[in-house]
Amino acid sequence: MGYPVDGHDIRVSVDARSTFAQGNKPLQSGGTFRIFHKVEHPGGEPEVYWGDFKVDCLTTGGPTATVTGTLERTSPGHPWRTHLEPHVRMGVSFYVPEGEGGGPARIGLSGASLKKEKKPPLTPCMAPAADSPVVAGGYTLKDRK
Repeated sequence: MGYPVDGHDIRVSVDARSTFAQGNKPLQSGGTFRIFHKVEHPGGEPEVYWGDFKVDCLTTGGPTATVTGTLERTSPGHPWRTHLEPHVRMGVSFYVPEGEGGGPARIGLSGASLKKEKKPPLTPCMAPAADSPVVAGGYTLKDRK
């Protein structure tokens, strides 16, 4: 995903699914997503962090989707281990254009409230607007039928 600071490589991989009845709220969601963050340091070793999330909600609508999940594990030494509450929720949103002329694919990523901030937690099915470009790779989105 695009990031406004040079030397940062952020990747998000998702494998999620939901079942629906009537309405927009899923009956059941499952799967995982991973946020990978590599920070290059000139002349030094890069820092590599990742966090794995258990999906608790996936919603779709046309070319858009939102996914939320709770943090289950992280890379050793990840700052999230000390700065975030265990099982904090984060959200990801996607815009995956259909065909030509829909513009580039985009992704949005919520931050998590830090322990000291005492903010209300993100609720299931909520994610930010897909505001960052997908700069490599891509996503496949299958809307609910």
